[in-house]
Amino acid sequence: MDYINLLAPAWSMGALLVLLTAPLGCLMLWRRMAFFADTLAHGTLLGVAIAGLLALPFWVGVLSVSGLLVLILWGFQDRRLPMDALLALCSSALLCSGLLLVNQLPALRPELIGYLFGDLLALNWTDLPALLVAILLGVGILAWNWRAQLRLAIDPDMAASEGIHPSRQRLIFMLVLALFTVLALKAVGTLLMGALLIIPALTARLWARSPRQMVLWAFIFAQIGIAGGLWGSVWLNVATGATIVLTMTLLFMLTFVWQRMTQLRS
Repeated sequence: MDYINLLAPAWSMGALLVLLTAPLGCLMLWRRMAFFADTLAHGTLLGVAIAGLLALPFWVGVLSVSGLLVLILWGFQDRRLPMDALLALCSSALLCSGLLLVNQLPALRPELIGYLFGDLLALNWTDLPALLVAILLGVGILAWNWRAQLRLAIDPDMAASEGIHPSRQRLIFMLVLALFTVLALKAVGTLLMGALLIIPALTARLWARSPRQMVLWAFIFAQIGIAGGLWGSVWLNVATGATIVLTMTLLFMLTFVWQRMTQLRS
């Protein structure tokens, strides 16, 4: 019973967070923007450092830097500048800025470890109402724009000819991703939040035959990863965020090996 009381808030938060990560992760794979999650994650380090310097809540710094990054990437849209190169530039600049600033704030270093690797078990029931509202907001925005986002992922030129505004939809997509970084900060930390988005979607791609199936499978695999990682971390007495990501990675490896063996037998 003690384990249930300890794990229930964290498990509930993880299960709710998956409502947002499943469609977001699939859209990131379809639009070949997996590196964007790592760029945002590096930005959260700078956000935490700025918030620590100004004595503000950490989520304020993270949300500010994430929003600034979205505006920079949206403003630098240019066919001559590949998106992956812009992401690499921003990722390096944000990471270096964050590390330099943290190095000047020795008092912040103990807390920084928690924000780098997350601590889902530190959450309690009082955190859930605000989290639920934020997740429903993100899911609602995605659902409202889902058809446009899917069209852009499949064929951007065809989507533009149908009246879908690519720049506006790209901004909406990145803003929802920025919202996710704030929500995931406590759960898995800045270093692992990209994995929470990408690995379940990557595993789902091995099973799905349609976009809808892929989102559903990503949701299922993420739920298994959250539950397995939480119980595994308590059982082994290791970091929760890292265990969740390793559980999701194990699911991907098992799925890939099983499907490859099935193909060889047939």
